[in-house]
Amino acid sequence: QVQLVESGGGLVQAGGSLRLSCAASVGRSMFSINSMGWYRQAPGKQRELVATVTSGDITNYSDSVKGRFTISRDNAKNTVSLQMNRLQPEDTGVYYCWTIATGLGGGRFQYWGQGTQVTVSS
Repeated sequence: QVQLVESGGGLVQAGGSLRLSCAASVGRSMFSINSMGWYRQAPGKQRELVATVTSGDITNYSDSVKGRFTISRDNAKNTVSLQMNRLQPEDTGVYYCWTIATGLGGGRFQYWGQGTQVTVSS
């Protein structure tokens, strides 16, 4: 079992910055955390990928956030962060921390955080 706890959401004006953080608590049945990342869901829309990072620090960003957002992780602490700069109103939504973990039996499991609200005013 893996529990993800997010922090850092809030209200910011367009052009501003926010930093999201997520800490993963890994249960005894889990062997390792693999990829980590962030998804978001705007009102009335489907959840979409924002950015992911593998345990080897390979990153992937959606086209809409490239050049503005930076994802980073600390493998020793099982944390992932998202630095969001030059925020725009269309970045508004609930941001979810996400991870893939490998269990002791070799199975891979997906986990989600509870979500944190990001609101960008124009």
